[in-house]
This record gives sequence, structure tokens and C-alpha cells, in this order.
Amino acid sequence: MAIDFKQKSASFVENKTRSAWHDTALWFVRNKRDIAVMGVENWEQLRLQASNIKTHCLSNLDKYLLEFEENALKNGAIVHWAKDADEHNKIVGEILNKHKVKKIVKSKSMLTEECELNPYLEKNGIEVIDTDLGERIIQLRNEPPSHIVLPAIHIKKEEVSELFHEKWNTERGNNDPQYLTYQARLSLRKDFLTSDAALTGVNFAVAETGEIVVCTNEGNADLGVSITPVQIHSMGLEKLIPKRSHLGVFTRMLARSATGQAITVYTSHFKKPKPEGEMHIIIVDNGRSERLKKEDFWTSLKCIRCGACMNTCPIYRRSGGHSYGYTIPGPIGAILTPNINLEKYSDLPFASTLCGSCSDVCPVKIDIHNQLYKWRQVIGKNNVLPKTKTIAMGLAGKILEKPGLFKFVFKMGRIALRILPDFIVYNRWNNWGKGRKMPEIKKKKLRNEF
Repeated sequence: MAIDFKQKSASFVENKTRSAWHDTALWFVRNKRDIAVMGVENWEQLRLQASNIKTHCLSNLDKYLLEFEENALKNGAIVHWAKDADEHNKIVGEILNKHKVKKIVKSKSMLTEECELNPYLEKNGIEVIDTDLGERIIQLRNEPPSHIVLPAIHIKKEEVSELFHEKWNTERGNNDPQYLTYQARLSLRKDFLTSDAALTGVNFAVAETGEIVVCTNEGNADLGVSITPVQIHSMGLEKLIPKRSHLGVFTRMLARSATGQAITVYTSHFKKPKPEGEMHIIIVDNGRSERLKKEDFWTSLKCIRCGACMNTCPIYRRSGGHSYGYTIPGPIGAILTPNINLEKYSDLPFASTLCGSCSDVCPVKIDIHNQLYKWRQVIGKNNVLPKTKTIAMGLAGKILEKPGLFKFVFKMGRIALRILPDFIVYNRWNNWGKGRKMPEIKKKKLRNEF
């Protein structure tokens, strides 16, 4: 079944206060990004360098994946390969069952969201605790994230206060962020101390050294990995970079693009297991190699999941992340999802003004707006467009290709708009007329003024 982006976004926009607040909050983050970027003299050169590194790595991915595996094994890590989400989840389940794990702490990982790991583990009797504060909030609300960096950006502090009161019996009506954060910390600290394993996502994996790098602002990934005997790191195969020296490029760009910070508070390197512990790395494909084959769309694999394209996008800011119906929303999500299911996500490439702001802020120079445009062509050629669009565009094409017919139709249109009542144009069957108003039709024609 196709995702109805228009209906979901309309539902979000109905709450005008929330929609305006969501827009303002994300634009605030975008402004912080701009200030941070202006403080780096060679920012555009860094973007180009990052893009070139990713191009080189993706063009030689087979070589670097094997190099990474070889070095990770030398370090004492256990490396697994998963072709899809099901394999990834089964591998995680087998590791946890082997160690009789009944409770796991997990730091933020869009890949595990993509693979729907939490429901899989819970179905198999394993308690999963998301330890990123935003992720914990939406987990308690039984919701997916609405943003890849700010998963609870759509939720107000008053709602968080009510949620914590309901779940943890905190002080009702206390909306102070410091108080709420402290209460979350008290709860999560117990979970860290009573868990048997920890799982993290991966921001970067270094082929040269076989290490992985995880970037957080809360230290939750470090705490989970440090306390528990078993650590698991789930990484999409595109997270690879060739050399450790390349990290200096990406760590300078990631936090600035995401939240306007110079660097994340914690940039943690995990290379080998703890004494008497186990370190597992799961390298996941899940459609990525298929995307790598696509000439017009493979560069989307360069994405470092900073969320800058979402913070700047006028459509995302006003429609909310849940309108996209996928783990990764916004402009980047709109070019990733048609790779997964063209028919289901055919709405999303049209959820854009093609203004190009997403491409302008992308730290690895992905041509997002061009790919959105190209996906529209693919969707049209594959007859996935709604019949209303194909019929309307076909009719418009016939009119536009014949000057005489064009003049006649527009003459009739001018007359009709003057004499017909408004409800003929503005009614519930005409989506175009919702939220739009035709300008007043002047008597003098534009072409007669030249």
C-alpha cells in the first residue's frame, strides 16, 4: 500500500501551533549550523574532500570491506555479514541467546530502526532499552523517530513531563528540562547496571585499522559498552572510510552539520573487546549494493546521517517526520525509499520544492534535489503516478502543443473564472484549490502589454 504523504502531512499541519513550533525549532538548528560552518575557513574544500573520499571508498567498496574485516579480526572482534534486515536481526538474536541475555541497552541506531530490531527482540523475550534520551522518549510513547538526529523533535516538554509522570511517577506538571533529564538519567542508570549486553550504531568504520567510531552527545554508547560484557555494533556497509586520517574531515563536518556544534561531546573509538568480553560487528547490506549499481542514485550512499537536509527543507519542517512513513524522513529519505519500494514510496520524491537547499547544506555534496527530480522521471516511466496526475498532465500536454487550442482554452478559462461561482473551483474534490486562491483575472491580457 502506498504511503499517503499528502494526507499525513495535512494531519500534522492541522495543529497549526505544533507545525509552526516544529518549523521554528528546526530552523533554529539550521541557523546554528550556518554559524558553525562560517567559523571554518575551508568549509567548501572540506565538503569536496569528504565527497571525494566517499566516492573513492564506494568505488572500491569490495576491497575496503575485506580490509576492514581482516583488521577487525586481528583486533579480536567477531565480524558477521547480513544480506538483509532478517539476517541482521537473527544474528543479534543468536549472539544474545548464546550469552543468555534478557536485557540489552541500545544507543541510537537508524540501521536497527530500519531493520525493526526492537520488535524482533521483544517478540523473542528480550527487553530492549533505548538509552539516547530522545529515543527513550519515543520508545515510551511507542512511536518511531521523526528525525535521524533529533528523534523527539516533534514532542513538547509538557508532553514529556506528562509521559514521565505516567511511566515513572515523576512530579506532575514539572516541565523543567533539567528536572526531566535528571529523572530520565535516574531511570536509565538502573537499566545500564542491570543489562547483559549493549548495542550501538556506527558513524564511521575505518578499513585501515578495523575500528569503529560512534559519535554521541550523551555518552550512552560508551557507558553501555563499558559496563556490559557483550558489545554489538550494527553498521551499514556504506559507513566505511579508508583511513583513520580521514576521520578528521568527517568529525569536523558531522556535528556542525547536525546541531551546530564544533564536535560531538563523545567521539568514541571501539577497536577490540574488553578483557573476557566479546565485540561483535555486523556489516549489513539490506539493499545497499543494489543502490550502488544505480548510476543516478548511488551517491546517496555517501550520506553521513547528519540531518542537515531535514533542518533546511521547507516541506519537512512543516509536515513532520512521521508523514514520510519511513525510518529516514526528509529529502534524504525521499531519495532512499524509492530504492526500497517504488510504488509504496512514490509520493515522497514529489514532497519537495526542488529549491536545492538540501544539496547546498549536505556535507558530502549529495545532489539530493537532482535525485528527487530524477526519481520523479523514473516514477512516471514506471506508470506509478496516480491516474489523476497522468490524465491531467496528458491533457495539459495536448493543449500546450497546439497554439490555437491553447489560446482558445485559456480564453474560455478567463471567461469561466469571471462568471462561475467559487465552489466550482474551490471544493473538496479539487485538491489544487485547497489552500490556494486564484489571482483576480484582469481584463487586459498579458500578451497585449508587449
